[in-house]
Amino acid sequence: MEDFEKKVSIKDSMEIEQENSNCSKRNEILNLLRKFLEIQQRRAQAYSKLKTGFSEYMKSGGELAYQQLCSEITVEFNDCSKQVLEMESLFLNPDYCRVDLAELLRAIQTQEKQKLHLVLKKAGCPSERLMNHENCSFKKPMEHECVHLQEITEAAGTEEAELNAEYDNALKEAIRGVQDAVTAINEHLEEVRYEIAALETE
Repeated sequence: MEDFEKKVSIKDSMEIEQENSNCSKRNEILNLLRKFLEIQQRRAQAYSKLKTGFSEYMKSGGELAYQQLCSEITVEFNDCSKQVLEMESLFLNPDYCRVDLAELLRAIQTQEKQKLHLVLKKAGCPSERLMNHENCSFKKPMEHECVHLQEITEAAGTEEAELNAEYDNALKEAIRGVQDAVTAINEHLEEVRYEIAALETE
């Protein structure tokens, strides 16, 4: 009878240890997924900053400030990607064995890369920048001779119209691509939120 009690006692302590281990892993996974959502928030803020900076660039033509912003945003996106790749690697680790979550993060990373590429493509036409009239000569207040005016020939006008049409089509395609990427990312993020909710109720 004493041997039986020892075996039951050992079995109970092993079950408790396993339960504690499972609870610890569940909490670690929860923390990783929450951290991932924070990283996605940082990405959203970086996109917002890029959009604001691009608008300022289009108005003022401050190319140096815009290049500096682009460098900062690139560093931010690289840092976010690096952290997500580390999480993906952890989920593939036998300690976690959550290939499903690793694949989910990989899908989001792929869509984020596509989105960034398309956003940069969309922002890529400097000819749309508003003109700065600092170098124009003013004869009377509110009237000036614009240095931006040039003789437009029919051939130059046709070429410019074709380039503008090509750019407009590329822009529309990029916008559709960004919208598709954002939709896919949001669907994947919803899956992450569902996983968090499921882990919290276990």
